[in-house]
Amino acid sequence: MSAIHTLACLLLWISFATQDKTPDATVTCFVSEECVLPCSFPPGSQETVEWFRQDVVVYKFEREDEEDEEDDEDDDDGSKSSSEEHLDFKQLSGRASVFPHLISRGNATLVLRSGDLKDRGTYRCHVTTSSGEHDAKVILKVEAPIRGLTLELSRLSGYEEMKCSVRNVFPPPRVTWATEPPTFEDLRPVTRMLANAQGLYTVDSRLRLLSGHPDLIYICKVITPYGGPAWTTSLREREIRGTQGRDLTIPCSAPFYLDRPSLEWSFSGGEDPSHILSYDSRSGHSVAAAAWSSHVELDGFRVPFGDGSLRLMDPRASEHTGSFTCRFSVPYNTHEERADVIIDGPEVERNTADEPSYWWILGLVIAGLVVALAAMLAFLKLRGGSGGKHRNDPEEVTELQAVKDSTGDSHVTESTALHVTNGQSSLQT
Repeated sequence: MSAIHTLACLLLWISFATQDKTPDATVTCFVSEECVLPCSFPPGSQETVEWFRQDVVVYKFEREDEEDEEDDEDDDDGSKSSSEEHLDFKQLSGRASVFPHLISRGNATLVLRSGDLKDRGTYRCHVTTSSGEHDAKVILKVEAPIRGLTLELSRLSGYEEMKCSVRNVFPPPRVTWATEPPTFEDLRPVTRMLANAQGLYTVDSRLRLLSGHPDLIYICKVITPYGGPAWTTSLREREIRGTQGRDLTIPCSAPFYLDRPSLEWSFSGGEDPSHILSYDSRSGHSVAAAAWSSHVELDGFRVPFGDGSLRLMDPRASEHTGSFTCRFSVPYNTHEERADVIIDGPEVERNTADEPSYWWILGLVIAGLVVALAAMLAFLKLRGGSGGKHRNDPEEVTELQAVKDSTGDSHVTESTALHVTNGQSSLQT
């Protein structure tokens, strides 16, 4: 019987010991936003609520009498009443409060307005009522999340490089780089982090452009240590030349890792960018600005497949020479392609005096061909003359011999004839 009684007492002690035991809660808040530190307890009467931070009291609420309870129920905004007492240190001064009308219901949640990095730490809620005491721990983390990335081409260092920037973040993130398509070259970015007086970080990461790869997509990825979403931004730069009055297609393609992104086109002629058109991936429709509606066209059937190329119709040199930018976006990911477009036309005169001339090369080639042809003809003429002389020598010798022979025969005949004649004459005589 005594053993059963002892066991029952032990179980009852364990039950009471663990009744008010609450697991530690972890709360993550954002800088300049409201933080809520939960604390619940078994309802009672004559409540006294104390909040500690590193064993230092930072807030205290104490109910003085039962008559104040009804007054506290109307105090929904948590403002200070006659039943509250603040013992705030300077970081929480004027920023911390509870809901008095919820205290009687067992809720001592602390609301901390305009969270700051200095508010980080371990908090303890201690509540004393007529029925006992209750403790709860809350671990508060404060961070400044990434709100966006910027990626741009910079030439300030004397060479072309991509600059990826993120500002006012905490804790300091990790930055990585990649290219699409991947290359076998080792990427060596230079990343700098600088904290301001509030403890927020500005991160600049620079990567020099790879030579011999003019059409690469450069990808910057930023990850926070708290395990939040990874942010990615990418950029491709190109140059395009067109002719005034002739339609021009400005290419833009989304990377494969962007799923059904929205699309926006903008233009800058040296001033602030102006909106051209936007495409909504949910509705599948695009809307162009009034000033551009007669000059641009987008194939909405190709955008879901990653092709956001823009057709520029009847371009004008004075109006459409500048930078065209297309921007694909999904949550936490963006991709931009910037095209520096030059429209040649009557209004844009090209300085041909500064351009190199290659006519002298053509003249040299023609002169060389003429000289070579003349030399060949002279050579053939000389060779033909000498060859003909040698071929005609035997014929000339034969003809001369024939002439000589015929001449000799004629002389002999004439001589014989003379002799015969003379003989006849002499006989006759």
